[in-house]
Amino acid sequence: MSPDAAADGGGVLAVFAHPDDESLACGGLLARCAADGVPGTVLCLTRGAGVPADPERAATRTRELEAAAAVLGLTEVVLLDYRDGYLPWEDAAAVEGDVAQSIRRLRPEAVVTFDDDGLYWHPDHVAVHERTTAAVAALGPDAPALYYVTMPSGAVRALVEAVSARMAGHSPPLGTAERSPIHVLGIDQPDAFGADAKHATHVLDVRSVAARKMAALRCHASQIADGTLALATDEDAARFLGIELYRRAGVGASHTTLLDRLAARSSGS
Repeated sequence: MSPDAAADGGGVLAVFAHPDDESLACGGLLARCAADGVPGTVLCLTRGAGVPADPERAATRTRELEAAAAVLGLTEVVLLDYRDGYLPWEDAAAVEGDVAQSIRRLRPEAVVTFDDDGLYWHPDHVAVHERTTAAVAALGPDAPALYYVTMPSGAVRALVEAVSARMAGHSPPLGTAERSPIHVLGIDQPDAFGADAKHATHVLDVRSVAARKMAALRCHASQIADGTLALATDEDAARFLGIELYRRAGVGASHTTLLDRLAARSSGS
């Protein structure tokens, strides 16, 4: 990102815990922003090194995030080095300060992060929700609008079932005993995604960029290997991942934003 672009501000800042969160949770929004010439940045608090931390894994996942960012047309990726799996126990003030620093530098029109369900109650995701909310609230009148992203309940289950049905009878058998082919980014309980999501205020139809969202997910090869997303087609992505749900937060700016405009376009399509 050029200094001039940063000075101009605007666009979307997506704040997440791990590489791959951005593509699954709001890859469609980020791709639509890029298509409209709107800057998009991802702030990722960890490098996904695992527990215990594995530097090689962290390096791999960093490269995967950079590749996904290029596919989605992001303006910038900001990667921090908080500990994967320990975000609830990291210094809250430090995390909130880092999030606020990116907001002040980039001056986005909107910030997007997890809702309080963390997509599927991942502790790191829930911590990111809490820290980002606190950071935006602390900015007072200088705060951007804040939106929480989740997933339609049952969408991931439907994706898993569709892929499993298509691959039934495939030889040799898919997956391994250690990691079932129904997993989605390592989660083998597809009903967990979006199960406790609150009512969305913004529904985005991102089917027009579903192939790009799927391509970004494929960049995270270490995470999708032997699972549903490795077997999913662009058509699957449009059908099952083509709707993204957002809820406007009670903190942050209240003016009309690009998400309002995109949601209005979606409802009219």
